[in-house]
Amino acid sequence: MRNTLKATTLESKLPLLAVEHGCIISKDADITVAFEVALPELFTVTSQEYEAMHGAWCKAIKILPHYSVVHKQDWFVSERYKPELQKDDLSFLDRSFERHFNERPYLSHRCYLFLTKTTKERARQQSNFSTLCRGRLTPKELNHEMIVKFMESVEQFERIINDTGYIRLRRMSDDELVGTDKTSGLIEKYMSLSMEDVTCLEDIDLSAQQMRIGDKMLCLHTLSDTDDLPAKVSTDNRYERLSTDRSDCRLSFASPVGLLLPCNHIYNQYILIDDHDENLAKFEKTARNMNSLSRYSRSNAINREWIDRYLNEAHSYGLTSVRAHFNVMAWSDDTEELRRIKNDVGGQLATMGCMPRHNTIDCPTLFWSAMPGNEADFPAEESFYTFIEPAACFFTAETNYRSSLSPFGIKMVDRLTGKPIHLDISDEPMKRGITTNRNKFILGPSGSGKSFFTNHLVRQYYEQGAHILLIDILRQGAHGPQGGGYGGGQ
Repeated sequence: MRNTLKATTLESKLPLLAVEHGCIISKDADITVAFEVALPELFTVTSQEYEAMHGAWCKAIKILPHYSVVHKQDWFVSERYKPELQKDDLSFLDRSFERHFNERPYLSHRCYLFLTKTTKERARQQSNFSTLCRGRLTPKELNHEMIVKFMESVEQFERIINDTGYIRLRRMSDDELVGTDKTSGLIEKYMSLSMEDVTCLEDIDLSAQQMRIGDKMLCLHTLSDTDDLPAKVSTDNRYERLSTDRSDCRLSFASPVGLLLPCNHIYNQYILIDDHDENLAKFEKTARNMNSLSRYSRSNAINREWIDRYLNEAHSYGLTSVRAHFNVMAWSDDTEELRRIKNDVGGQLATMGCMPRHNTIDCPTLFWSAMPGNEADFPAEESFYTFIEPAACFFTAETNYRSSLSPFGIKMVDRLTGKPIHLDISDEPMKRGITTNRNKFILGPSGSGKSFFTNHLVRQYYEQGAHILLIDILRQGAHGPQGGGYGGGQ
């Protein structure tokens, strides 16, 4: 007999029931609160600030109740620069600048956070009990006290993260989640893997050989086993390309699968909070069983030793036992490009010290559980036991450069992709407390455009009393006025 594929509608399989008061309610009565996350800009964070952000994540996660799911989802989608040619006050040079960068590709980053409250039974279910495999859903009754306690902890979570000053959480509204008549919501965009407004949904092929969404073919790499993880993790690492012997350029531990991965992808980060005491009791029982069976196999004795070390860490330092999972979901509509993307993702995971694991079997299940509001449908066998502190090291902690809100400024370009951005290097740094004056210092080799940059700054900042010192460094290494080492600054 031949196996036949049966098509069905997305509406009949959709696990979401309603979106009310900023909360997503699933058909199994799981409650999800969604946030949009604003992260600090790339190459602007110090090692101490990475430590502060990591500490805030750990402190906030600890206040969530048992059987909660923390799902951080980072979107990295390739977009093209759209010039601002419709402005009336553009000069000839401004228009030429905009035309030069027209359609320049760059990687756009958006970050979302989903906090889900589920039950013990849902947290333990495996992939064979996913909503994709069930034909009928049976809702359960909600516990009012459980909902109130969870919403209070969510508000505390938001306050702890926002108090850091580096990360900003903003609660998403109903229209941002489900969309309006004119704009698409986040759920709609996820089902089509597009950040643009979706006019119609595309077919979703969940076959094991190659999952497709319309013309997009998916490629999934997972970190779901402790054997795939590095021996040591940290909040940040040294970025060698921009570091010197005397200065360090720091990036987060997960930056290789963030903005440094130049392809369309989503980086999903899960932390699943179970009952801590129940987890430790289960490990104690397993350790006793391993000790009893150690005489029959040396591997049992080794496993007992590892479990004892995990328990000792938990009791000695007061660490909370959780489960975690991380995956990189990349896509392309070209077969050759997808093969290159697969190698790039594997190479970036290897840069982090991880063992790249290309997952082909569980791709539909993991895609389905990463849907906003369906975090409780995550398969339990795809997670590994760890503590909150090492799990939070896998969170991305930076985003790409943002344009200043001030109408006064100068056009520059992004360091990674060359995308034009609008920067206010005069008033905004003073308002943010970065500097207390508007003096400018321009340093660069001959022919780097210092004179052009100086004239532009003088034109914009002369009325504000800016003093500009221009130092010209010749490639020949000449010194002093005779060699032309100091030139032309006004």
